[in-house]
Parts: sequence; C-alpha cells; structure tokens
Amino acid sequence: MIGIIDYNAGNIKSVERAVTYLGINYLISKTPKDLENCDKLIFPGVGEAKYAMDQLKKSGFDSFLKDASQSNKSILGICLGSQIIFEHSEEGDTECLGLLKGKIQHFSTLFDKQGIDKSHFKIPQIGFNDISFAKQAENEAIFKGIKEFSSFYFVHSYVIQAENPNDVIASCDYGIKVPSAIHHENIYAFQFHPEKSGEVGLNLLKNFCTLGGESC
Repeated sequence: MIGIIDYNAGNIKSVERAVTYLGINYLISKTPKDLENCDKLIFPGVGEAKYAMDQLKKSGFDSFLKDASQSNKSILGICLGSQIIFEHSEEGDTECLGLLKGKIQHFSTLFDKQGIDKSHFKIPQIGFNDISFAKQAENEAIFKGIKEFSSFYFVHSYVIQAENPNDVIASCDYGIKVPSAIHHENIYAFQFHPEKSGEVGLNLLKNFCTLGGESC
C-alpha cells in the first residue's frame, strides 16, 4: 500500500489522479497514524517552504517522516517535497526535515555565485526540460524504461544543493546544473513533477511503487 501525505501544501490531486490511473493501491490522509502501515510514502509539495514546515509540525508529519526514514521505508519527495527533506531552505530561512544533508538555494543566489547573467533566464523555471543521468545512475531501478534526456515538467525557483554529490542521480541544465533526481538509500526525490510529465513521468511513479519487486 502506498501512502500519500496530505499536509495542506501538496500537489495532492494530480498525484492522486496519477496513481489511480496506474491502478496503484493507495491511501491518502492528513493523519500520520492512518499511514503507519503503508510500505512506501509519496510526499508531494507545491508552495512555500516555511508554510509547509509549519503544516508538517502541526500535523505531526515531521516526526512521522523522520521515523519512516529511519525505519527504512521508501519515501518519494516531489517538487517542494524534494526540497524540504534537506536541512535548510533559503526560502523563509527555513529549517527543514533534515532527512538528507544539504541546503536549498534560490536560482539568483546560484547565478550570482557563478557569475551568470540571470536576466537571460526566467525565474521560476517553468516548463519541460530534459534530464541527464549521472554516472552512478547506471543501475538505478527507478529509471527502468526511462531514456536519458527524457523531458519532465518543472516549476521551481529554488534549487537542491545536496552535500553528497553522489546522491544526485539526474540533472537538467537551466543556466546552471540543476539537481533533478535524488537517491540516498531509501529516499528518492524529484524536483520535477512526474505526475504532470506524461507517460514518462507515470513510468517513474510506477517504478517507485514497484521497487524491490513489490506489486502495486
């Protein structure tokens, strides 16, 4: 059973439609206790980091996700959910979940740091962009049936800066190298929206749900 976390800040409906289309057994809830027996968790997100963390704390999903991570449940963060699994976000100077080591910085911060003229790029990045695989992604089960340079739908102003570069299994180019897919042990994260990326995105979601040979 797949658990979908509803914390009033997630892109819940489109994720729900996607897993329904795939025929995946799932449970969606605003209450951590309801999802305790789920084998895998999908942690979507759209919006602002500080508000999202406030909602997670109010609902108890902050400690729930930390416990789930430590108990080796597979977790998939999507968009904002892919960012607040890290330690800190520049957005609202927000302390995040800290499931993985790293920080989240605005495109402008990174463009300035690298001396890139940000006037050439619209922020947020909105639209489809091709992803390239990292060398360590060669045997990634999450990419089964996914060709390199497949295109996925992005909407974001902030960028993942993982402390361990080996956690980044795919990136896209948007003036800078943008980490787009993360994998560390039982944690996966997509900066893009697989549920809004057509067939290739649905394939990724299906791959997550069948990790370890488990059936959905």
